Parts: sequence; C-alpha cells; structure tokens
Amino acid sequence: MDSYVIFTDSACDLSPETLRDWGVRYESLTYTFNTSPRSYENYELPFPEFYGRMRNGEVAKTAAVNIEKFLESFRECLDKGQDILYIGFSSGLSNTVNAGIKAAEVLGPEYPGRKIIVIDTLAASAGEGLLLYFAVEARRRGATIEEAESAVRDRIFKLDHWFTVDDLVYLKRGGRVSAAAAFFGGVLGIKPVLHVDDEGHLIPVTKVRGRKASLKALADKYTELAETPEEGTVFISHGDCIEDAEYLAGLIKEAHGVEVKIITYVGSVIGAHSGPGTMALFFVGKMR
Repeated sequence: MDSYVIFTDSACDLSPETLRDWGVRYESLTYTFNTSPRSYENYELPFPEFYGRMRNGEVAKTAAVNIEKFLESFRECLDKGQDILYIGFSSGLSNTVNAGIKAAEVLGPEYPGRKIIVIDTLAASAGEGLLLYFAVEARRRGATIEEAESAVRDRIFKLDHWFTVDDLVYLKRGGRVSAAAAFFGGVLGIKPVLHVDDEGHLIPVTKVRGRKASLKALADKYTELAETPEEGTVFISHGDCIEDAEYLAGLIKEAHGVEVKIITYVGSVIGAHSGPGTMALFFVGKMR
C-alpha cells in the first residue's frame, strides 16, 4: 500500500478508467438541467448525450464538491495510515478546492501524525489533469509526498491553457462575453481564443474568424510558448468534437513531431459553461 493517496476532482476531465489506472481517487462535481431537478455526477451521463441535450437547448447548472464528501473520503484514507495529496480545480472557477482546504483544516487536529496537502492548481479541465499526471509520474518514480507536491507546484505558473469555443452563447451566459459580442460573433463566425490566467480565471485574449483559424491559433500558441516544443507533454480536451481535436493534434505533430499524450472530453461540469465545440490545449510553457 502506498504511504500516500493522490486525490483529485472530476473537473480534471480525465476518465474514471484513467484515474483508476493511475491509482488516483476523486470526488465528483455535479450538475442539473433546467428541465429536471435530478442531479448528475460529472461522468454519469455519456458525454455525447450531455452535449446533445445542450445542443437541443437545455441549460445545465453546476455545483462544487462539498466539504462533507471530502471529510468522508479523506478520513477513509487517514484511518488506514495514509497521507493525502489533493490536487484540485481552480479556486478562480469553483469552490471545490476550498472545500478540500476546509476539510484538511478540520481533520488535521484529529490526525496529528498524518499529512494532508491541498493544492489549488489554478487550472481547469485537462490542465488540472496534466498537473495531476506530473504528480502520478513522480509517485511512480518513488517520490515522497513532498516531492510529488513539488512536481505540481513547480509547474502551476508554467502550465499553459488555451481554449476556443464554437458558439459564444455559452460564454455569454457565464458573463465572459457580452450579448452583442455573442450575436455578432455568431453572424460573422468570430471565434475567441482564451486562456487561464495566473489567478485561475478564464480570460479572452484574441479573436479570429472561422473554426479552422481558431484551431491553428491554438497550435501557434504551442509553437510560441511551449518550454520544449519538440518533447513536451500535451493534453487536449474537446466538447464532443473529436475530429477537430485530432486535427489540432495533427498540427502539433506536423510542426514539432510531438504526439499528443491524451485527448479527452471536456466533462459535463466544465462543458456546461463552455458548450459543445469547445477545444482546449494544455502544455508546459515558458510562462502561462
């Protein structure tokens, strides 16, 4: 049995199968549709079904993981004599990691001989997943919990997140763009290029015309900003548009010979805010 457990949450947008293979435990954010009071966990509905419902006009409202869930799961590990490293969703986008911090504060005095480390990744989707990957790789090499923690913290402000979306209406709902920008963007085919800043917020950076141009803009950001473009670890997440994800991966491979390591869905909780057609690229850069 490992001396410490790596935890995350479902906003990392890596599949339950991947997390199980990596030996990572997770707690799930949830959502409800406006058409029903039923609550779903992030992975509960197949993602094509989730995005199909969004395309048909349903709106999903999301909820963070609460402290009670963390208390229960953390205690289970602590009772086994295991320490905890929780790698969490950006505090700039969710209260989930703050619930993990509060749980650690409650449990610390109860388990004085155990370590509970909580990291606010200031990251979203497979960007959080990429930081998680570095912790898992460190543990596979025999790293201590502090060394695995450093493998994450040392990269937080070098982890590049670049996004584009296919329809601005979903960002309009979240207040990321104005109603006018969403309307004219739809008419003119304008696509925003956004990134996650040092405070973990999603920030519009530039605009291009057309879907292919937006995907090429993401690939150009990799060329411009990647720390080691010929050997970097690259993750892509997509909002039910696998062909576009493979096209983006192909652009990066053609330019730098790098195989994208993981292509995954933007999960339901994040996809509720970004919408179908979201495309996101993650890599370690010279800076965020």
